[in-house]
Amino acid sequence: MTDGFLVPGPAAAGALAASVARVTELANRRGVNLGEILDVHQLSVASGVPADVAAALLEGRPAGRADLQTRFLQRLDLLRRTRLKPNGRRYTQQEIADGAGMSRQQAGALINGDRRPTMEHCDAIQRFFRVHAGFLTADDADALNSALLRTEQRLLQEHAVEGDRLERLLQDHGVRGIAWRAAQLPTDKHRDKVTEWLDMLLESVKPVDPADSPQRTET
Repeated sequence: MTDGFLVPGPAAAGALAASVARVTELANRRGVNLGEILDVHQLSVASGVPADVAAALLEGRPAGRADLQTRFLQRLDLLRRTRLKPNGRRYTQQEIADGAGMSRQQAGALINGDRRPTMEHCDAIQRFFRVHAGFLTADDADALNSALLRTEQRLLQEHAVEGDRLERLLQDHGVRGIAWRAAQLPTDKHRDKVTEWLDMLLESVKPVDPADSPQRTET
């Protein structure tokens, strides 16, 4: 812990560690308070991951793996506590049921953990609370990584540098997000195709060295 925020530990691995590194570098370049960017409570609200689990994952510590039912209940409870009505009150079971297109009995059983949710239930509740797909079901590390990717995109949009064509490319075309998704593809053949496309795209904005430009000769 440093100045009120967590410093990612060396054991953090994979896509999450890479996202933390990029966001940290970007925040430092832009002079943005890293404590706000990596605040575990804000990340918890954004991702649905419990704050203590988010803290462990950012530090590279084992956080366990909650099963789907546990994740659903944790995140639905978080939604009900943090996504409130305009008057500041929680949505009732009846309001959730009406908004998600289910009966009050179904909503109550899901909220109380008496019924396992289907993907249709999850999709309907996510739409009602206006959160992204997978909010209620994604693995903790994936959910936290997705929240950091959205933070990265926001930082790029808010602090885009005019004239920095590569930075704008990464922002406008979501290259980093594409690269992360490419890493999840099932075979090297699929990944190689995406890599080839990214190489061509990056080459198109590569600055030209004047020494490499064709020289005009006097006639």
